[in-house]
Amino acid sequence: MVQAKIEIILSGKKITANRPEPILSDIEVVPYKKRMDPMDAVDALIDGYSVLIVDYFSSGLAVLSELKKHLQTKFPDQSYKGQREFRSAYQKLSQKLLIHVTNNKLNVRKAPVIGWLEILYPNLNEFLLPFTQIQGLNSSWQWYEKGIYIPVLDQKIHPFFDTYFPTRFEHIKLFDKWLDRYKGEKKSAFDIGTGSGILSLQLLKHGFKKIYATDTNPNAIIGASQTQGFNQYDSKIELLLGDLFAQSNSKTDLIVFNPPWLPASHNTQGIDNAMYYEKDLFPRFFEEAKKHSRINGRVVILFSNLAQITGQEKNHPIEKELAEGGRFEKELLLEKKVRSASKNTKRNQNWRHSEMVQLWVLKQKVNDNK
Repeated sequence: MVQAKIEIILSGKKITANRPEPILSDIEVVPYKKRMDPMDAVDALIDGYSVLIVDYFSSGLAVLSELKKHLQTKFPDQSYKGQREFRSAYQKLSQKLLIHVTNNKLNVRKAPVIGWLEILYPNLNEFLLPFTQIQGLNSSWQWYEKGIYIPVLDQKIHPFFDTYFPTRFEHIKLFDKWLDRYKGEKKSAFDIGTGSGILSLQLLKHGFKKIYATDTNPNAIIGASQTQGFNQYDSKIELLLGDLFAQSNSKTDLIVFNPPWLPASHNTQGIDNAMYYEKDLFPRFFEEAKKHSRINGRVVILFSNLAQITGQEKNHPIEKELAEGGRFEKELLLEKKVRSASKNTKRNQNWRHSEMVQLWVLKQKVNDNK
């Protein structure tokens, strides 16, 4: 595995990775130790104080556990909407539970070693970070070191910090199945929102000669540049940092888009942009897709009915485009039922029995090609 880098040079421009914002200024904190009642720390958080873990890493876990118990009594609704409100409240309060970082190590006992601290904060000797951000860095480092096996690629990927990667593969298998039957041109393709680069690697596997892989997240671009497969095919893959088509002038035979599956109910940033879409995302995508698709090209969108079955959105954005947009028509729709949630999943995911992943194949309307 290649050692991760915090920045790369792309088209003559330096791209620097996003990272959790370090707290460098002196702030007033309430110290917390293991012998104290964790509810005292929760009360302090609710009252607006910052709480600093000062002894053991496990002390932070105890406070967060107590915070979850407290909020569960405030947000008992187990519907999708109710769980989302619970997570929002938890995120807001937990951000004020802090931990001290010194010389790229956590300044508490029995703490995990997190390689991202050295990579993402190379010139900072001392700062504070929210405990939940440390948890995210730790989980991400474990995924990065161990890698994630992708069945359709028969290889592991090592996702860079704050880069989206799939934890289930139904939609990826659906795309691979479609690529097996694809008979169109394979001169070029766009992978919009490449994330950890899996769809681009599938396109390479199926013989595409040139791929433009775009993403708004610099971490995705940095991670992709270090991914096995990408760095072996530099001449075939062009990484582009930017929104949607990243202001490229290219037209391609195929445009692949695996957008977020849920509408945003809050301001999104970082990896949240891979999970929640703003209202204007799909209209903007379809407008640009028409400009970047060759006349006989195809647009493939990997999506889900998740927003509809959880009551987050009545209108299906692809169906809305086909009914009202006047730019594309449906050529094919493939659907695959998702597997049941793991027995180890703590969240109530009763909607999974109705969820279907979808692969939409669109082509330009005939009257637009004249």
